[in-house]
Amino acid sequence: MAKALETVLEIDLKALEHNYRYLRSRLQPKTKFLGVVKAFAYGSDTVKIAQKLESLGIDYFAVAYVKEGVQLRDAGITTPILVLHPQPVNFDELIERCLEPSIYSQKILREFLDVAKKYGQKGYPVHLKFNTGLNRLGFLENDIDFISQQLQERNEIKVISIFSHLAASDDLQEEEFTQTQIATFTKTGLQLDNVLGYTPFRHILNTSGIINYPNAQFDMVRSGIGLYGFGNEAKIDAELKPVAQLKTIISQIHKLEPGESVGYNRGYIADGYKVIATLPIGHADGIGRIYGNGKTHVQVNGQKALIIGNVCMDMIMIDITTIDCKEGDEIIIFGNELSAEEFASNAQTISYELLTGISQRIKRVIIED
Repeated sequence: MAKALETVLEIDLKALEHNYRYLRSRLQPKTKFLGVVKAFAYGSDTVKIAQKLESLGIDYFAVAYVKEGVQLRDAGITTPILVLHPQPVNFDELIERCLEPSIYSQKILREFLDVAKKYGQKGYPVHLKFNTGLNRLGFLENDIDFISQQLQERNEIKVISIFSHLAASDDLQEEEFTQTQIATFTKTGLQLDNVLGYTPFRHILNTSGIINYPNAQFDMVRSGIGLYGFGNEAKIDAELKPVAQLKTIISQIHKLEPGESVGYNRGYIADGYKVIATLPIGHADGIGRIYGNGKTHVQVNGQKALIIGNVCMDMIMIDITTIDCKEGDEIIIFGNELSAEEFASNAQTISYELLTGISQRIKRVIIED
């Protein structure tokens, strides 16, 4: 790969393929695979990621909002797309673009039925979301009678799947809670089958669920963070490859006298003779203030350099006192050699937040070989 000449986020599609094939290898042959590409495909490039996964034969995509699904349809993606959190104001566009909504409440069900009727739909595919313990979105078990009544009276939609979301599949200390969620979901599915008269396909596992609860694959699994190279535990991370690598360069080098300060509010005071470097990336790019003041480090010519002082909007400063480097040298913020999980955890956050927060003003570079 070429050395960075500016701040770039490299997107490695071969790493994506590796992760997809690894996660597929953990599934039963008939289990479908849904790739989560919401939030700019976890901060990378929605279209390029989806195109690659579609070429690999993925069964489904999921996005959070209708706008994200529209972008994929406009790019020529034909794979089914589940919209996880659709809003009624977007239902017209959802139907026009053949997107499939998650129906998660009585209000949403009524309103979608009305829009589907307006468009003369018959058997439009929808997915019913059930709340089994995460307590974010979803019908409860006692909503089944309401769902049954609505669907017996109307023919505008057809339930093609039911699903739920595990709250703590990455935490084996919460195994009892997770197994209760799975049992509740299984029971709810059987009740719904009885009132529908047919059996929609089922899905409940996320990335950590794929790893930790293989017996609950049902008909499909959903993976987001795993596709991008993170398995929420070290031994799985070792099997995966980071898709995104954030690079920048040294803009300028300064030498400090003891007692001199760096950045806003004199966030760093030199306790001796120091050499620092300024990098062209800051909190407007997604490297927030939580990463400053010695919380974490970047990599300079294979060595760790602490971020010092307060992170600025467009710049961060690093301590390079003991590192042989020069202006224009490449810096790794995170990627293959310095994990996004390590970078994030040093500042008490998670890789999800770091990755999805990378600003769209940073140039994306697609690596295919």
